[in-house]
Amino acid sequence: MAHLELVPKDNISSFRKLAIGSWKTSYDPSVYGSMTLRMDKAVAYIEAFRQKTGVRLTVTHLVTKAMAEALRRCPDANAILRFNKIYLRQRVTISTLVVQTDGGKVDLTSAKIDDAEQKSLREIAAEMEAAVQKVRQRKDEMMEKGKSSIQKIPYLFLNMFTWLMSFFMYTLNWNMTWAGMPRDAFGSAIVTNVGSLGLDTAYVPLVPYTRVPIFIAPGAIKDAPVVEDGKVVVGKIMNVNATFDHRFIDGFHAGILANTLREMLENPFEHFDKLDDVAPVLPATDRKPPVSAVG
Repeated sequence: MAHLELVPKDNISSFRKLAIGSWKTSYDPSVYGSMTLRMDKAVAYIEAFRQKTGVRLTVTHLVTKAMAEALRRCPDANAILRFNKIYLRQRVTISTLVVQTDGGKVDLTSAKIDDAEQKSLREIAAEMEAAVQKVRQRKDEMMEKGKSSIQKIPYLFLNMFTWLMSFFMYTLNWNMTWAGMPRDAFGSAIVTNVGSLGLDTAYVPLVPYTRVPIFIAPGAIKDAPVVEDGKVVVGKIMNVNATFDHRFIDGFHAGILANTLREMLENPFEHFDKLDDVAPVLPATDRKPPVSAVG
Protein backbone atom coordinates (compact mmCIF):
# COMPACT_ATOMS: atom_id res chain seq x y z
CA MET A 1 0.00 0.00 0.00
CA ALA A 2 1.31 3.46 -0.92
CA HIS A 3 2.29 5.85 1.86
CA LEU A 4 0.10 8.61 0.32
CA GLU A 5 -2.73 8.59 -2.16
CA LEU A 6 -1.44 10.82 -4.93
CA VAL A 7 -2.53 11.80 -8.43
CA PRO A 8 -0.14 13.61 -10.80
CA LYS A 9 -1.30 17.09 -11.82
CA ASP A 10 -1.72 17.61 -15.55
CA ASN A 11 -1.62 20.83 -17.57
CA ILE A 12 1.13 22.52 -15.55
CA SER A 13 1.66 26.11 -16.70
CA SER A 14 4.95 27.23 -18.20
CA PHE A 15 5.53 29.59 -15.25
CA ARG A 16 5.06 26.74 -12.78
CA LYS A 17 7.53 24.61 -14.72
CA LEU A 18 10.06 27.46 -14.58
CA ALA A 19 9.50 27.75 -10.82
CA ILE A 20 10.04 24.02 -10.31
CA GLY A 21 13.15 24.14 -12.47
CA SER A 22 14.58 27.21 -10.74
CA TRP A 23 15.05 25.82 -7.24
CA LYS A 24 16.64 22.57 -6.16
CA THR A 25 16.28 23.66 -2.52
CA SER A 26 14.57 26.51 -0.68
CA TYR A 27 17.92 28.17 0.14
CA ASP A 28 18.52 31.58 -1.43
CA PRO A 29 20.14 34.96 -0.62
CA SER A 30 16.85 36.82 -0.27
CA VAL A 31 16.35 39.77 2.07
CA TYR A 32 12.77 40.88 2.75
CA GLY A 33 11.52 44.30 3.75
CA SER A 34 8.29 46.24 4.05
CA MET A 35 7.26 49.86 4.51
CA THR A 36 3.91 51.56 4.94
CA LEU A 37 3.13 54.58 2.77
CA ARG A 38 0.45 57.27 3.07
CA MET A 39 -1.57 57.06 -0.15
CA ASP A 40 -4.15 59.84 0.29
CA LYS A 41 -2.38 62.12 -2.20
CA ALA A 42 -1.67 59.24 -4.58
CA VAL A 43 -5.36 58.29 -4.69
CA ALA A 44 -6.26 61.94 -5.36
CA TYR A 45 -3.60 62.18 -8.07
CA ILE A 46 -4.80 59.01 -9.81
CA GLU A 47 -8.39 60.31 -9.86
CA ALA A 48 -7.31 63.74 -11.13
CA PHE A 49 -5.16 62.15 -13.83
CA ARG A 50 -8.04 59.95 -14.97
CA GLN A 51 -10.41 62.91 -15.09
CA LYS A 52 -7.91 65.02 -17.05
CA THR A 53 -6.74 62.40 -19.57
CA GLY A 54 -9.31 59.61 -19.73
CA VAL A 55 -6.46 57.18 -19.05
CA ARG A 56 -7.11 54.61 -16.32
CA LEU A 57 -4.00 55.24 -14.28
CA THR A 58 -3.29 52.70 -11.52
CA VAL A 59 -1.01 52.19 -8.55
CA THR A 60 1.04 49.76 -10.65
CA HIS A 61 1.92 52.58 -13.05
CA LEU A 62 3.00 54.84 -10.19
CA VAL A 63 5.15 52.13 -8.61
CA THR A 64 6.68 51.24 -11.99
CA LYS A 65 7.71 54.84 -12.65
CA ALA A 66 8.95 55.36 -9.08
CA MET A 67 10.97 52.14 -9.19
CA ALA A 68 12.55 53.19 -12.48
CA GLU A 69 13.54 56.53 -10.97
CA ALA A 70 14.91 54.73 -7.90
CA LEU A 71 17.19 52.61 -10.09
CA ARG A 72 18.31 55.71 -11.97
CA ARG A 73 19.34 57.22 -8.64
CA CYS A 74 20.97 53.99 -7.50
CA PRO A 75 22.61 52.43 -10.60
CA ASP A 76 24.54 49.93 -8.46
CA ALA A 77 21.23 48.15 -7.81
CA ASN A 78 20.52 47.94 -11.55
CA ALA A 79 22.82 44.99 -12.07
CA ILE A 80 23.27 41.25 -12.46
CA LEU A 81 25.94 38.78 -11.40
CA ARG A 82 28.07 37.02 -14.03
CA PHE A 83 30.87 34.68 -12.96
CA ASN A 84 30.37 36.11 -9.43
CA LYS A 85 31.21 39.58 -10.75
CA ILE A 86 28.76 42.49 -10.71
CA TYR A 87 27.77 43.89 -14.11
CA LEU A 88 25.74 47.10 -14.29
CA ARG A 89 22.82 47.28 -16.69
CA GLN A 90 22.86 50.16 -19.16
CA ARG A 91 19.06 50.40 -19.38
CA VAL A 92 16.33 50.52 -16.75
CA THR A 93 13.68 47.95 -17.60
CA ILE A 94 10.75 47.31 -15.26
CA SER A 95 8.50 44.28 -15.68
CA THR A 96 5.06 43.60 -14.26
CA LEU A 97 3.65 40.12 -13.80
CA VAL A 98 0.53 39.44 -15.84
CA VAL A 99 -2.04 36.72 -15.16
CA GLN A 100 -3.22 34.69 -18.14
CA THR A 101 -6.26 32.43 -18.00
CA ASP A 102 -6.99 29.94 -20.73
CA GLY A 103 -9.54 27.16 -20.34
CA GLY A 104 -9.30 27.28 -16.56
CA LYS A 105 -5.48 27.11 -16.54
CA VAL A 106 -3.75 30.06 -14.89
CA ASP A 107 -0.31 31.16 -16.04
CA LEU A 108 1.96 34.08 -15.18
CA THR A 109 4.10 36.00 -17.60
CA SER A 110 5.66 39.44 -17.74
CA ALA A 111 5.03 42.70 -19.55
CA LYS A 112 8.07 45.00 -19.58
CA ILE A 113 8.75 48.70 -20.00
CA ASP A 114 12.20 49.54 -21.37
CA ASP A 115 13.84 52.85 -20.39
CA ALA A 116 11.00 53.42 -17.91
CA GLU A 117 12.85 56.21 -16.10
CA GLN A 118 12.73 58.31 -19.28
CA LYS A 119 9.00 57.90 -19.90
CA SER A 120 5.98 59.79 -18.64
CA LEU A 121 3.19 58.11 -16.71
CA ARG A 122 0.95 58.42 -19.73
CA GLU A 123 3.54 56.69 -21.92
CA ILE A 124 4.02 53.96 -19.32
CA ALA A 125 0.25 53.40 -19.00
CA ALA A 126 -0.23 53.14 -22.76
CA GLU A 127 2.81 50.91 -23.30
CA MET A 128 1.90 48.65 -20.40
CA GLU A 129 -1.68 48.30 -21.62
CA ALA A 130 -0.48 47.35 -25.10
CA ALA A 131 2.00 44.84 -23.67
CA VAL A 132 -0.56 43.33 -21.27
CA GLN A 133 -3.17 42.91 -24.00
CA LYS A 134 -0.60 41.42 -26.36
CA VAL A 135 0.40 38.90 -23.71
CA ARG A 136 -3.14 38.05 -22.60
CA GLN A 137 -4.31 37.63 -26.18
CA ARG A 138 -1.26 35.44 -26.82
CA LYS A 139 -0.06 37.68 -29.65
CA ASP A 140 3.47 38.05 -28.30
CA GLU A 141 5.07 35.56 -30.67
CA MET A 142 8.45 35.39 -28.93
CA MET A 143 6.90 34.94 -25.50
CA GLU A 144 4.56 32.23 -26.78
CA LYS A 145 7.44 30.49 -28.53
CA GLY A 146 9.44 30.50 -25.31
CA LYS A 147 6.55 29.13 -23.26
CA SER A 148 5.99 26.43 -25.87
CA SER A 149 9.64 25.43 -25.63
CA ILE A 150 9.38 25.19 -21.84
CA GLN A 151 6.27 23.03 -22.02
CA LYS A 152 8.21 20.47 -24.07
CA ILE A 153 10.86 19.92 -21.40
CA PRO A 154 10.38 16.73 -19.35
CA TYR A 155 10.04 17.37 -15.62
CA LEU A 156 13.16 15.34 -14.86
CA PHE A 157 15.28 17.85 -16.79
CA LEU A 158 13.65 21.11 -15.64
CA ASN A 159 16.44 22.08 -13.23
CA MET A 160 19.09 21.43 -15.85
CA PHE A 161 17.13 23.30 -18.53
CA THR A 162 16.52 26.45 -16.48
CA TRP A 163 20.13 26.47 -15.27
CA LEU A 164 21.43 26.15 -18.83
CA MET A 165 19.12 28.85 -20.22
CA SER A 166 20.05 31.23 -17.41
CA PHE A 167 23.74 30.43 -17.91
CA PHE A 168 23.56 31.04 -21.66
CA MET A 169 21.42 34.21 -21.52
CA TYR A 170 22.94 35.95 -18.49
CA THR A 171 26.26 34.40 -17.52
CA LEU A 172 27.50 34.11 -21.11
CA ASN A 173 25.19 36.95 -22.27
CA TRP A 174 24.10 35.11 -25.41
CA ASN A 175 21.07 36.15 -27.45
CA MET A 176 18.88 33.03 -27.31
CA THR A 177 15.94 34.27 -29.38
CA TRP A 178 16.77 31.62 -31.96
CA ALA A 179 15.83 29.02 -29.31
CA GLY A 180 12.55 30.75 -28.51
CA MET A 181 13.79 32.57 -25.40
CA PRO A 182 12.66 36.25 -25.27
CA ARG A 183 15.40 38.82 -24.93
CA ASP A 184 15.59 40.26 -21.39
CA ALA A 185 12.04 39.19 -20.62
CA PHE A 186 12.15 40.24 -16.95
CA GLY A 187 14.41 43.30 -16.85
CA SER A 188 15.96 45.12 -13.89
CA ALA A 189 13.12 44.69 -11.38
CA ILE A 190 9.69 43.08 -11.25
CA VAL A 191 6.53 44.69 -9.87
CA THR A 192 3.68 42.40 -8.91
CA ASN A 193 0.61 44.10 -7.45
CA VAL A 194 -0.66 41.72 -4.77
CA GLY A 195 -3.16 44.39 -3.76
CA SER A 196 -5.19 43.48 -6.83
CA LEU A 197 -5.62 40.06 -5.20
CA GLY A 198 -6.87 41.67 -1.98
CA LEU A 199 -3.62 41.11 -0.07
CA ASP A 200 -2.11 43.75 2.22
CA THR A 201 1.28 42.07 2.51
CA ALA A 202 3.09 39.41 0.50
CA TYR A 203 6.77 38.65 0.06
CA VAL A 204 7.68 37.37 -3.38
CA PRO A 205 10.63 34.97 -3.71
CA LEU A 206 13.53 35.68 -6.00
CA VAL A 207 13.49 33.50 -9.11
CA PRO A 208 17.08 32.44 -9.93
CA TYR A 209 16.32 31.75 -13.59
CA THR A 210 15.36 35.39 -14.26
CA ARG A 211 18.46 36.91 -12.57
CA VAL A 212 16.19 39.74 -11.38
CA PRO A 213 17.56 40.97 -8.02
CA ILE A 214 14.54 43.05 -6.92
CA PHE A 215 10.85 42.14 -6.59
CA ILE A 216 8.38 44.82 -5.47
CA ALA A 217 4.91 43.83 -4.27
CA PRO A 218 2.56 46.74 -3.45
CA GLY A 219 -0.42 45.69 -1.35
CA ALA A 220 -4.01 46.86 -1.23
CA ILE A 221 -4.81 50.46 -0.28
CA LYS A 222 -6.91 50.54 2.87
CA ASP A 223 -8.22 52.97 5.47
CA ALA A 224 -6.32 52.95 8.77
CA PRO A 225 -5.74 55.20 11.80
CA VAL A 226 -2.72 57.48 11.27
CA VAL A 227 -1.16 60.31 13.25
CA GLU A 228 -1.44 63.71 11.60
CA ASP A 229 -0.43 66.93 13.35
CA GLY A 230 -0.45 65.10 16.66
CA LYS A 231 -3.97 63.75 16.16
CA VAL A 232 -5.23 60.31 15.17
CA VAL A 233 -7.21 60.50 11.94
CA VAL A 234 -8.35 58.07 9.24
CA GLY A 235 -5.93 57.90 6.34
CA LYS A 236 -5.26 55.70 3.32
CA ILE A 237 -2.18 53.50 3.58
CA MET A 238 -0.45 50.86 1.48
CA ASN A 239 2.27 48.36 2.34
CA VAL A 240 5.07 48.04 -0.17
CA ASN A 241 6.91 44.76 0.22
CA ALA A 242 10.30 44.06 -1.31
CA THR A 243 12.63 41.13 -1.85
CA PHE A 244 16.18 41.69 -3.00
CA ASP A 245 19.37 39.75 -3.64
CA HIS A 246 21.70 40.37 -0.71
CA ARG A 247 24.75 39.22 -2.66
CA PHE A 248 25.13 42.68 -4.17
CA ILE A 249 22.25 44.80 -2.83
CA ASP A 250 22.54 45.80 0.82
CA GLY A 251 20.85 48.18 3.24
CA PHE A 252 22.45 51.26 1.69
CA HIS A 253 21.01 50.49 -1.75
CA ALA A 254 17.67 49.42 -0.28
CA GLY A 255 17.49 52.71 1.59
CA ILE A 256 17.85 54.74 -1.62
CA LEU A 257 15.19 52.65 -3.35
CA ALA A 258 12.79 52.85 -0.40
CA ASN A 259 13.25 56.58 0.12
CA THR A 260 12.65 57.26 -3.59
CA LEU A 261 9.42 55.25 -3.57
CA ARG A 262 8.23 57.04 -0.44
CA GLU A 263 9.16 60.48 -1.78
CA MET A 264 7.35 59.97 -5.08
CA LEU A 265 4.27 58.03 -3.97
CA GLU A 266 3.55 60.26 -0.98
CA ASN A 267 4.05 63.45 -3.05
CA PRO A 268 2.77 62.48 -6.52
CA PHE A 269 1.71 65.96 -7.66
CA GLU A 270 5.34 67.08 -7.30
CA HIS A 271 7.14 64.05 -8.77
CA PHE A 272 4.95 62.56 -11.50
CA ASP A 273 3.47 64.11 -14.67
CA LYS A 274 2.31 67.67 -14.10
CA LEU A 275 -1.44 67.70 -14.64
CA ASP A 276 -1.27 71.11 -16.29
CA ASP A 277 1.01 69.65 -18.96
CA VAL A 278 -0.87 66.47 -19.84
CA ALA A 279 -3.35 66.57 -22.70
CA PRO A 280 -6.92 67.29 -21.56
CA VAL A 281 -9.68 64.76 -21.86
CA LEU A 282 -11.28 64.68 -25.32
CA PRO A 283 -14.91 65.66 -25.95
CA ALA A 284 -17.29 62.74 -25.51
CA THR A 285 -17.86 62.48 -29.26
CA ASP A 286 -14.14 62.09 -29.96
CA ARG A 287 -13.05 60.19 -26.89
CA LYS A 288 -11.70 56.68 -27.12
CA PRO A 289 -12.51 54.23 -24.32
CA PRO A 290 -10.18 54.73 -21.30
CA VAL A 291 -7.05 52.61 -21.36
CA SER A 292 -7.29 49.82 -18.82
CA ALA A 293 -4.32 48.21 -17.14
CA VAL A 294 -3.31 45.90 -14.37
CA GLY A 295 -4.20 47.09 -10.86
